[in-house]
Amino acid sequence: MYTLALILVALVAVEHVYIMVLEIFLWRRERTLKTFNMTAQFAADTVPLAANQGLYNGFLAAGLFWGVTAGRTDVMTFFLICVVVAGLYGGATNSPRIALVQALPAGLALMALWIA
Repeated sequence: MYTLALILVALVAVEHVYIMVLEIFLWRRERTLKTFNMTAQFAADTVPLAANQGLYNGFLAAGLFWGVTAGRTDVMTFFLICVVVAGLYGGATNSPRIALVQALPAGLALMALWIA
């Protein structure tokens, strides 16, 4: 069961690396515009903001990878809770889809970790 929890945590980390790449490097690309449902003008106007968000997503991924590789349940728990809170906040203030895509996987990983 612990192996499943580690896999789920690692998947959440990979998801946040992907989000980081979108927000820092690919923010103005057509596919990213569709992913985040935004116009090219909005993307152009928010490049620095998106890069800052991407940096935070990178920190979340780094913390999750640290927890997985070090076998630190406390570290994984902390960073998963951060992801859940961020996902719920984004879902409440921006788009419910964020809660589904971000908070739900992290919540499932957190439950798996606690059960293990």
